[in-house]
Amino acid sequence: MRKVFVSGCYDIIHGGHVQFFEEARALGDHLTVSFASSEVLWIHKRRKPSIPDEHKKALLESLRPVDHVVIGCGHDEGIDFGEEFLKLRPDILAVTEDDKYADLKRALCAEVGAQYVVLPKTPPRFEPVSTSSIVRWVQAPTEAPLRVDFAGGWLDVPRFSREGEFVVNCSISPLVSLREWPYEKQAGLGGSGAWALINGKDGVDSELDLGVGWQDPAVIRETGLCVWRSGLRPVLDFKRNGDFLTGCLAILWTGSPHDTPGVADLPRDYDGIAESGRIAREGVIEASLEKLARGMDVYHSTQLAEGMDPLPDLPGALARKYCGGGYGGYALYLFPNEASRAAALATTGQLRPVEPFCRL
Repeated sequence: MRKVFVSGCYDIIHGGHVQFFEEARALGDHLTVSFASSEVLWIHKRRKPSIPDEHKKALLESLRPVDHVVIGCGHDEGIDFGEEFLKLRPDILAVTEDDKYADLKRALCAEVGAQYVVLPKTPPRFEPVSTSSIVRWVQAPTEAPLRVDFAGGWLDVPRFSREGEFVVNCSISPLVSLREWPYEKQAGLGGSGAWALINGKDGVDSELDLGVGWQDPAVIRETGLCVWRSGLRPVLDFKRNGDFLTGCLAILWTGSPHDTPGVADLPRDYDGIAESGRIAREGVIEASLEKLARGMDVYHSTQLAEGMDPLPDLPGALARKYCGGGYGGYALYLFPNEASRAAALATTGQLRPVEPFCRL
């Protein structure tokens, strides 16, 4: 009988594991699977297992390709299964191409005359996942806010950041989910950041990989009315729940999509943008609609100078600006009170109310 041995954490069993077990089992007549005990997981990865060891053992034993299951309790990183391996004396130790402990395992194989076999990568029958990605998926919220930005935009892009300056934004409702998305797409409201969050991904890294800024995923994850310090990564400077904005915010669909990466490197007035962030920050700290509106006005003037089309002047609005920097999408309007907003909503078809959102 040709005995095959494999090892791993196998903390959350998924289809990729089953495929690996099937391919390993095909190398011989009997497959032993070793998994790291809860103590080993804690010592080497500082995490607890998803289920108790005896439950994991029973689950693995029930899989068709698996003939035998052992629990690795050794404290040597990468070869916690050493004692069990030497006792069973398998013919093959099968590993994946990304094995991090090849030298240690080859030496262990030499002690019993076993082959160290690297299984080549084969096309996965399922979309590849990992234990960490499954955990993030389970922990991800089922819904998330989008965001409006008041001032300081572009100073969250690392190559345009300025020490001592600020970005001001606010998460908004209605919320979005994987099934419900009550907004236009490519809208300048941080939709990609929200999509990353509800899919269990790191939105900040995703945005930075696109060559744009971190403000969208940062405020969508944080929620509330936020002031951020300009820099390479998001650092929160000040936060309110945004209640003083209730009844005062509305967004207007401009009729064309928004594209931030496509315009990221155009010349623009960064001095004016920085000034807008400083003024809007004072508005947040003082809960002043007037100062927040002044910061928006300064920012909007830089957008017009950049070549964006003028936005409609809605009666009663304190200020307006394009959301984000992508020449389209939604425009943000700030009103002094709910009555003024209601009057504008009654006469402007593409205008819709939004509210500040802060998760407790």
